[in-house]
Amino acid sequence: MRITIGSDHAGYELKKVLADFLGGQGHQVRDVGTNSTAAVDYPDFAEAVGVSVLRGESERGILICGSGVGAAVAANKIPGIRAGQCHDTYSAHQGVEHDDVNVLVLGARVIGVELAKELCATFLRANFTAEERHQRRLAKTLSIEQRYAATAAARKKEP
Repeated sequence: MRITIGSDHAGYELKKVLADFLGGQGHQVRDVGTNSTAAVDYPDFAEAVGVSVLRGESERGILICGSGVGAAVAANKIPGIRAGQCHDTYSAHQGVEHDDVNVLVLGARVIGVELAKELCATFLRANFTAEERHQRRLAKTLSIEQRYAATAAARKKEP
């Protein structure tokens, strides 16, 4: 599978380990940075991962920051991105199977390396079930995204 991976400075070390692990598992890994532990801003890397997924450069994304919270919030601002912060294996596969999550978000200061590897493997093995109830719920979620994106665009045009 083609995967885009990115992190801020807090997730840099874990990102390196996961990129090597995933490459060793036969995945094509595209690393969009950061490339050191020097302080950077997580929204920049959330956007880079999300845009890569939207453009079809990768099938899924993996995003890492200190807690996972900020990166998840930022990634979910991108229409079409469904980023799930997962620190347990159930959520890592269920998020894909039921919610069609396309970006896994991890907190490097919250979980260890071995769990992070297991979460990535679980996330990448999962597939959206496309059951009617999940399609219906996803359609409602996308409708919310579209309605509020339209509202935000209209507000920008107001004097």
